[in-house]
Amino acid sequence: MKKGIKKIEFLLPESYHLLEEAASRTDGISGIPSGFKYLDKMTSGWQNGELIAIGARPSMGKTAFVLSMLKNMAIDFKIPVMLFSLEMNEVQVTNRMIVNVCEIPGEKIKNGQLAPYEWGQLDYKMKELKDAPLYIDATPYLKIENLCKKAEEAVKGLGVKIIVIDYIQLLYNEIKYTDNRYLELNYFTRRLKSLAKELDIPIIITSQLNRDLEAREGIDGKRPQLTDLRDSGTICDDCDMVLFLHRPDYYKIYQDDKGNDLRGMAEVIIAKHRNGAVGDVLLKFKGEFARFQNPDDDMLIPSRITDTLEDKKTFGGNRSDKPLPF
Repeated sequence: MKKGIKKIEFLLPESYHLLEEAASRTDGISGIPSGFKYLDKMTSGWQNGELIAIGARPSMGKTAFVLSMLKNMAIDFKIPVMLFSLEMNEVQVTNRMIVNVCEIPGEKIKNGQLAPYEWGQLDYKMKELKDAPLYIDATPYLKIENLCKKAEEAVKGLGVKIIVIDYIQLLYNEIKYTDNRYLELNYFTRRLKSLAKELDIPIIITSQLNRDLEAREGIDGKRPQLTDLRDSGTICDDCDMVLFLHRPDYYKIYQDDKGNDLRGMAEVIIAKHRNGAVGDVLLKFKGEFARFQNPDDDMLIPSRITDTLEDKKTFGGNRSDKPLPF
């Protein structure tokens, strides 16, 4: 659609068409699916024009999460995707994808000590990975404007439908803000939000969190909150959605307050959702394969599912410990 000033009369047909398209889908997903079924039920998929942040402390699995999601999109749904890896080089990213897709421990991929059946598994799965429309740019010290140019070329030239940037704190800028990193991050998120709108695709960024949560105690003390992003510019303000990753067993928390087993489980916390629901989604985390996946049905915790469905009543806002003023 051509940009500029328009009377709403001329915008209604496209909105109505999108509504009809969404209504025709039986899965309720109007955007790009993550491949995590309960997350997709909460989000309706990643929406065009939106900027989404995924935050976590070190060792929670930010990169493993986005690689698992990219695998789902590119292999399972054949959606062209692009990853800007600002932390790992091309070989490291590729090896992590092999570990994820082939379900062979990373140490074995590194030293080549594979059992005969694992070589067969590798050969079979590598074809899936080879045919996947997955594009990777691991340019170090990438400047924001160069990233935007590459992203535009990928969308127009390769048909890329979604872009992931891992992670935003490693971006650089031509203009220095008197060494004020906070202002620099503000510029990055606003530029990326504009880019998502210009290219009409979802853009996902990963972000570090500050250390405050490490000092908090109790079962819920280690759960990330929106305030844990306060040193990361205006991510919370500029993003349409903010998600956090939390693995309780990393902090030696093996049960929730209702006695449910949390070992090997990861929580995806939808803390802000401008156009939808907030709540929690449980995934299974397989650390040896650096992989997040849908939990088996017998691993689902009914009380947490109920809580999530109830949370869908909270629409278009932020999740915090403060009660809503209405």
